[in-house]
Amino acid sequence: MKPAVSALVAFVAAVPWLVPASAQQAVDGYMLGSADRVSVSVRDVKEIEFKPALIDAAGNLELPYAGKLHAAGLTTGDLAKVIAERLKDYINDPHVTVEVTEYGSQPVSVIGAVNKPGVYQLRGRKTLIEVLGLAEGLRNDAGHSITITRRKEWGSIPLPGATADPDGPFSARADVAAIMDARSPGANIPIRPHDVIAVPRAEMVYVVGCVRKPGGFVLGEKESITVLQALSMAEGLDHAAASREARIIRAVTGAAKPTEIPVNLENILANKEPDQNLQTNDILFIPNSAAKSAALRSVEVAIQMATGIVIWRR
Repeated sequence: MKPAVSALVAFVAAVPWLVPASAQQAVDGYMLGSADRVSVSVRDVKEIEFKPALIDAAGNLELPYAGKLHAAGLTTGDLAKVIAERLKDYINDPHVTVEVTEYGSQPVSVIGAVNKPGVYQLRGRKTLIEVLGLAEGLRNDAGHSITITRRKEWGSIPLPGATADPDGPFSARADVAAIMDARSPGANIPIRPHDVIAVPRAEMVYVVGCVRKPGGFVLGEKESITVLQALSMAEGLDHAAASREARIIRAVTGAAKPTEIPVNLENILANKEPDQNLQTNDILFIPNSAAKSAALRSVEVAIQMATGIVIWRR
């Protein structure tokens, strides 16, 4: 994978909560909605106390003395002004403060190849990278692009190639590398309530057996790879390798067992046979010299090894 993408994996994993310089302004400007719980206080007035109150499904808030208020769509500052106006019948020049004690109106779903998938509350303005930080960053097997799905009420997604389904939500893809290497800083878009951020698993090939660096190797977007290229990423053959008895283990849709494709690495290295292309999720298995027959039992063991194998990025 490109260095920029690897940098994002480390960056968002190391900084799980990114706070912009204007964090306080973002909180003050937070737009309230249903399921938010707020705390109201009046400065220097101990006679009137408000318990934390929940904004109901209709967007309303019920408070002593102030009565029923429509809070959804207001910022905390706007709501404080409305409450202060209601309290003027009881208090001279009331100074009201509203704080959100429990966020519930701005959920964002982060799914796929992230370290902590789940539903997160925006709690103010957040960008794509900041929300990925809430999910503790990308996993090592994350792909090169991220898909964002958005409700129509929030408008189109400001990314090239964004689509709008006439009967459904907006969707778009963000190029992770373009964000990190500043080729497209605008791709780090603001995230809206109810957005769904999906990080697909990267396409991979696996090299197991008698090589110096066995593991799973992440492919670049639209990248293809040959047997020799995969062997190079695995840092070459171990001294005990049976290079003439290698196999490509390939899953076949609908088949009970994978297909085995014989590979004579010795001939390929000697340019006596053409190199072979690997497909996504192929396993290149190189047995040791004591198992040149490469029995099916050994192949099955290799497949089991691949399911929990170390993933390598380039």
